[in-house]
Amino acid sequence: MNSRRLDGAVALVTGASSGIGASAARRLADAGARVFLSGRDAERLAEAAGLSGGTALPCDLTDPDRTAELAARVLDLAGRVDILVNNAGQGWAGPITGMTDAQIQALVAANLTAPMLLSRAVLPGMLSRGIGHLGFVGSIAGRLGVREEAVYAGTKAGLSVFADSLRKEVTGRGIVVTELVPAVVDTPFFARRGRPYPRRRPRPVPPDRAAAALVSGMLSGRHEVCLPRWMYLPIAVRATLPATYRRLADRFG
Repeated sequence: MNSRRLDGAVALVTGASSGIGASAARRLADAGARVFLSGRDAERLAEAAGLSGGTALPCDLTDPDRTAELAARVLDLAGRVDILVNNAGQGWAGPITGMTDAQIQALVAANLTAPMLLSRAVLPGMLSRGIGHLGFVGSIAGRLGVREEAVYAGTKAGLSVFADSLRKEVTGRGIVVTELVPAVVDTPFFARRGRPYPRRRPRPVPPDRAAAALVSGMLSGRHEVCLPRWMYLPIAVRATLPATYRRLADRFG
């Protein structure tokens, strides 16, 4: 990562108070970027900003108005955004019938609407300069579907298709669009969603490993990074042999 210098670049990282976002912010700052960190937990966000030397901008991305204000604030302070890491997200585990309207709306807003709004806000400047990096933290749930995570999986599926479609829209114009597709990352995500991770495999990976994979993928121009790499296999099976995949999924969960 440090072999590629980012001196003079401006980065905005969402969900940066902990986990993948905090690690990504540190890596970008270590490479020379000026980093703006966004998150809901103001205290933890300030700590992460201190470690990265960045600027903390607390924001609740479930509110579209505040999301728009975040983008405008960074553009006003820095004049540009060269790297956008859309990492913020929310989870919820349980039958969809147990979710309230507000919970569904919050997941859609944080996981899907906010990345769209932020990407739209920073993209014109990237296009005018002919260079930019857009990173999205997806999920294997968005590729395979997960029982009792229908809304979460749906938002991540939408995010994946949005990233792929956006990549086609900006092809040949100097913009790199990269999606990280992690299986399980060892972050507070599972505690916050209300249910611990129940499986033995795939094993959770450290957040710094996920951040390294995302940042390295963005700066090397990769479209997609699966973590761990063997998760490409079930994705390929589902795409090419959907009936077989469904039988295996029904049997093994």
